[in-house]
Amino acid sequence: MGYVGVPPQSGFITTAKQRVTSSTNNYVDLDHSISSLADVIVWVNFVKQDSTNLSLTTSTRITLGGTLVSSDIVEIAYLGKAVATQTPDTGTVTNDMLAGSIANSKLANSSITLNGSAVSLGGSASVNNTPAFFVSGSGTQSIPNTTVTKIQFNSESLDTDNAFDSSTNYRFTPQVAGFYVIGMNVRLNSSADFDQNFIQINKNSSIIFQSYYGNTYYNGHSGQLIIQLNGSSDYIEFYIHQNSGGAVDLPRASTETFAYGYRVLGA
Repeated sequence: MGYVGVPPQSGFITTAKQRVTSSTNNYVDLDHSISSLADVIVWVNFVKQDSTNLSLTTSTRITLGGTLVSSDIVEIAYLGKAVATQTPDTGTVTNDMLAGSIANSKLANSSITLNGSAVSLGGSASVNNTPAFFVSGSGTQSIPNTTVTKIQFNSESLDTDNAFDSSTNYRFTPQVAGFYVIGMNVRLNSSADFDQNFIQINKNSSIIFQSYYGNTYYNGHSGQLIIQLNGSSDYIEFYIHQNSGGAVDLPRASTETFAYGYRVLGA
């Protein structure tokens, strides 16, 4: 036959039941609230009880016609309460059928795969590109002539995962694998012109970035790149070289000489 709207689904409907044993009371407490004795059928030792011998003391308690002994078995069938075991068909649950929020524990995992769709974050939610750091220093560092010298960044404005060593090795060792943006900026404290200057970024002991520039009246220089780091043994260090003919001071104030990095993508 035809139906108006969605066809009814076939399946099992189980009537709610309750079983009481080992009671020595003259009453039973119900698992579900009822409004009258017409809502239930009561059996004692498999004998149906006449409702005239019962009384509904409260919405969850029925007083019996006598006192039970521990071997008696009481069963209650709730006529107005049924439990459906029908499983919805695939694709039949819509947004309108969902209410409230879905707990994280109900999700298959903690990752969400996006298929080219935009995502809006509500409330105070945010996306953090961590680990991340921003380091500079205090005072000046003397840079020898014609010597590749590691910059000693000894002050941290940001170090989300305590991954930058600003006291001994002056290096960034991320604790999480991924692709990172790494950058730096320098300004030598000299008004002399000389052209064999370069900044350098090393991954472990290998050069991964090097950029030459000419010093002209305190000119500065900066650069950045994206690099993959394994999160366990890889580390990043920052270097500078100059050929002015003598040592030159490198001011390490955060407005002049600094380095930074942050994770942009998982490994």
